[in-house]
Amino acid sequence: MSSSRLLSNWTFKATQLTTYIWSLDVAGTSGKEESSPLMMYGRLLNLASTSLAQREFGHDPSNSWKEPSSQASVWKPCADRQRPKDQGSSRKSNGFILVSANGGLNQQRVAVCNAVAVASLLNATLVVPIFLYSSVWKDPSQFGDIYQEEHFINTLKDDITITKELPPHLRSLDPEAIGSVVTDAHLEKEAKPTDYVRLVLPILQQNGVVHLLGFGNRLGFDPLPPHLQKLRCKCNFHALKFVPKIQQVGSLLIRRIREYDSSSNRIDKELMGNFMPDNDARRDNTSKVPSKYLALHLRFEVDMVAYSLCDFGGGESERKELQAYRETHFPLLLQRLKGLKPVSPVELRISGRCPLTPEEAGLLLAGLGLERGTYIYLAGSQIYDGKSRMKPFTSLYPNLVTKEDLLDPIELEPFRNFSSQLAALDFIACATADVFAMTDSGSQLSSLVSGFRTYFGGGHTPTLRPNKKRLSAVLMENDTIPWNRFQRRVTKMIEEGQRVHVRRYGQSIYRQPRSSECMCKGH
Repeated sequence: MSSSRLLSNWTFKATQLTTYIWSLDVAGTSGKEESSPLMMYGRLLNLASTSLAQREFGHDPSNSWKEPSSQASVWKPCADRQRPKDQGSSRKSNGFILVSANGGLNQQRVAVCNAVAVASLLNATLVVPIFLYSSVWKDPSQFGDIYQEEHFINTLKDDITITKELPPHLRSLDPEAIGSVVTDAHLEKEAKPTDYVRLVLPILQQNGVVHLLGFGNRLGFDPLPPHLQKLRCKCNFHALKFVPKIQQVGSLLIRRIREYDSSSNRIDKELMGNFMPDNDARRDNTSKVPSKYLALHLRFEVDMVAYSLCDFGGGESERKELQAYRETHFPLLLQRLKGLKPVSPVELRISGRCPLTPEEAGLLLAGLGLERGTYIYLAGSQIYDGKSRMKPFTSLYPNLVTKEDLLDPIELEPFRNFSSQLAALDFIACATADVFAMTDSGSQLSSLVSGFRTYFGGGHTPTLRPNKKRLSAVLMENDTIPWNRFQRRVTKMIEEGQRVHVRRYGQSIYRQPRSSECMCKGH
């Protein structure tokens, strides 16, 4: 494995790199073949390559490997501290709540935590949630295939009662026939606690059971009683542990990334349990240290690209392909857009509403001064346009791997048809990284991973979160901006996004757990 990790001696001179990159730029204008690079910022890519070449012979490490603020270590995890027992857990249950959660791994995780809070709010017994099969994710995995059921039940037993199934006298009932099914049509997005008390509680008290069908992001973050907010935190950060099968392969993945067996932080233990050896296991080889790596969640799948309505430099063939995809997969989007004044791709890009391309992600990392040899783990691998889009990135950062590169087909086989379980491996690799870089702060994976790193990271797990609107403004100066100015603006943007602050009203507690309901502030 070591030999595959090491870069060959990079002997290109800056002038040779310039010629190489410009030749890629010319090739990228000739068509949309898989083998032809597609790029939009040839000049900046050239400057980035020259800068990286110069850094090869210098010793000026990037600051991105460290948290910029010492205040990040002030906040400590404490959502699992016992709350007073007089807040409702001992009262007679009003009935049972069934939850069918939709979406992929991360959407379902949020749904489970929201369901726990709703069960507490309504003083109900929660049945272990069911995961709905999706034609998009195509994963039949259920709760017990991903999370440890007994740990989930036991961790929350002092807060709510959780059972694996309905009691016999309720199993034969048809919830729909008795009017006990509650869907998104009944509860608006980000519903308030009062909505559940008004709409769901009467049904629960009358029928003894309520089925929340297609349950997801249906409980707002504010206003919410502090004990319910804390319970959501406790569920997300303490009650949901991956099953040993996922922990074991996740551990194997991390060992191969780091080339080292020792666990280095609390996040490792939280995500991989006992499958990471203690530090004592490798003390006989003190010269070896864990390899640093950056995990990148590059949200550039075809669905994201098509839904954005943006232009990515692929010409007419790209526009036709994405329009055909919208017609097949997003008919409601097209229907909604009818009669509205169209927003130009340029306006969308200026407003920061376009997903970052791999090329833009590479320029971002280069602007932060990350060395060409930086070892990068790419979460997910279904990049739109595949190799043609990735070539500009790998021309800057060739030391790029995915789980498919690091795990043998035999090791991946048990996960092959289970996208959520595969996503759990990406979750582990991203959360345990020395640096985590996201390109879309709105994605559930990026949101949950960054929150997990904040909660358990002890102030030593930096996350790079670009402001797409500001980055777009910088990139639009591609033809004129000097490289040193590009670097200054990118660095300032990232550092401002890393400022330590308490969770704001309405902000996700899963993404930003720094709040009195979730973490404790020391001195």
